[in-house]
Parts: sequence; C-alpha cells; structure tokens
Amino acid sequence: MAAALGGLGLLHGRVRLAAAAAATSPLGRPGRRAPVRGGAAVALSSAWRSYGSEAKEEEELRVRYLDDEHKGIVVLGLNRSHAKNALNKNLLKMMSKAVDALKSDKKVRTVIFRSEVPGIFCAGADLKERAKMHSSEVSSFVSKARATINEMANLPVPTIAAIDGAALGGGLELALACDIRVAASTAKMGLVETKLAIIPGAVAEAEIKSMCRRPA
Repeated sequence: MAAALGGLGLLHGRVRLAAAAAATSPLGRPGRRAPVRGGAAVALSSAWRSYGSEAKEEEELRVRYLDDEHKGIVVLGLNRSHAKNALNKNLLKMMSKAVDALKSDKKVRTVIFRSEVPGIFCAGADLKERAKMHSSEVSSFVSKARATINEMANLPVPTIAAIDGAALGGGLELALACDIRVAASTAKMGLVETKLAIIPGAVAEAEIKSMCRRPA
C-alpha cells in the first residue's frame, strides 16, 4: 500500500512538471496556439485535491475547468470504476462532446487526461457491452472510437496523459494520442489484442503519421 501511494505521489510530481513544460513551451505543431505561461506547475496539485468537486459521482467523464491562477487548464477524468474505465458507447459520446467543445475554446491552454479510479487508467473497450452488439454496431463503435481519439490527437493545445495503473488496448491508444505521457511506477501498458492477431482498432491517424516520420 505504501509503495502504491509512493508511486502515485511520484506520478503527481511528474505530471506537475509536464504541465509546466506544456504550458510554457509551444510544441511546434502547425496551427497550435501559444500556450499559457506560468502557474501550471502547481495547478496539478489543486486539480488532484479538488478535481470532481463540481461533478456528479455517476458521471462517467468528469470535466473540470481550473480557474484563478490555473485558468486555461482543463482536466478530463475517466470515472467508470465498476468497469475499470472501459470505453463504452456512452463514455465515447461524452469524450467526443468534451473534446469538440475544447477544440473551439480559445481560453483552453492545456488538457490533462486522467483516471478517477485508483490503480487503473483505462482497460480498453468494454467487451461486455460489445458482446451484446450486432456486427454493424461493432463497426460503428470502432469508427466512433477512432474518430474520438483522432479528435484528441488533433487538439490545438498540449495534451497530457497521467497514467496510474493499467492502460490497455484502447486505453493505451488514448494515451498515445496525447502529446505527453506521464506514468506512475505501478503503470502497466500494452496492446493486448495483438496476442490474438487483432490490429488496434482506435489507433489515431496522427500517431501513425508520427511513427512513420520517425527514423528507423
């Protein structure tokens, strides 16, 4: 327990540093707005202490706009504890709606994706829900997941994934769509579907292009 808490504390410290870097340095992407300067290093402490205070417990995605000296930082928290934050249709719908609002909000300077559930970032797609879907619904779900993660990858501000615990399948793809990934010492990551010869379905086009540009 002490080791887990220590790892989480280290994650908080690393994310604070990442937020400060994201908020004070442009990432060099075409069309990116100039990020906010100052205040972001301590904003994450405030976010972890009070995040979700204005959200209802049953909300599967908690959206918090920080204010005062932290204004411009938005924290999105996955909150499906009973399903280990697995991506279902409702959560994808909420994520898409939130990201759509963020990309047109010129007051937003930095976006942080995190989990509200201790010990888990995101377990990937909700396979229990998928098992009840018709084949045509599965295709639509995968397309929606891909579109949502692409929208995240193309946000015109720096994005940070704060990974505490497991980030598997679509959960890892969500993290890969962010500009910066900060992980706790207890974090576990993997594209487990590849063991079944299944190609990750929601991989962001921006991430594919980025990998193609990297030297061998």
